Amino acid sequence: MKSIFARSLFKSYDEINAVDGIDLDIDDGQIFGFLGPNGAGKSTVIKLLTTLIQPTSGKISVLEIDAVKEPLSIRKKLA
Repeated sequence: MKSIFARSLFKSYDEINAVDGIDLDIDDGQIFGFLGPNGAGKSTVIKLLTTLIQPTSGKISVLEIDAVKEPLSIRKKLA
C-alpha cells in the first residue's frame, strides 16, 4: 500500500511556481526526507501533503484517501 502518492503536483502563487510537477511514491513503513536550498518548495510540499493548502493541479493521496476531495479525512488520520 502507498502511504503517500502524488502525480504531476504543482502549486503556484501568482506567477511563482513553488512546486513544479513533482511525483512521489512512498510505501508503508518507508522513511523519506526532503532536502534542498531555501525556496525549493519543501515546506509547500509538506503543506500540500497535510492538506493545509490545495494544489494548483495534480493528484495527491495519503493513506489511499484523495487529498483534494477528502482533506478532512486525511487531517483526522494524521492527528
